[in-house]
Amino acid sequence: MFIRKAELADASGIAKVHVDSWRTTYKGIVPDTYLDNLSYESREQVWMSGIKQNNVYIVEDEDSQIVGFASSGKERTGKYEAYVGELYAIYLLEGQQMKGLGQKLIQTVVEDLKEKKLNSMLIWALKENPACRFYERLGGKKIDTAEIEIDGKKLSEIAYGWADLADWKGRE
Repeated sequence: MFIRKAELADASGIAKVHVDSWRTTYKGIVPDTYLDNLSYESREQVWMSGIKQNNVYIVEDEDSQIVGFASSGKERTGKYEAYVGELYAIYLLEGQQMKGLGQKLIQTVVEDLKEKKLNSMLIWALKENPACRFYERLGGKKIDTAEIEIDGKKLSEIAYGWADLADWKGRE
């Protein structure tokens, strides 16, 4: 497995991981109608823009297929003074989870944020997302909650924060 910074040519592969991982991770959490209407084409357009505007890293397998990605940058709302960086998204195909790739991706993001002097980080996750336990194992502290609506269903989100990335160890 290989992690590298994404290029525009990677948008299609990122879109496939994004859609496929949403459909497996959020099945039974997010309404099926929403998941069924996700499309590779629309996500590809989103990621064409996202790669230009944000820091996006991908994980490739031995066959150079994209199997995961993470996106990060400055905290978007300006609401959390103690958290200047944000992990916007991290997704791995279901078959690639539980292999340490998520931790390696986050480590890459943390190093990138630290280079940019963004020495703290948060991430938002749906409360029912199994990855919440992963963020907690990596030292993320619950700093806020919010309610969102997806396709008519109200869902709770949790913000996890790391106040100081200077001593990040990639704890497991």
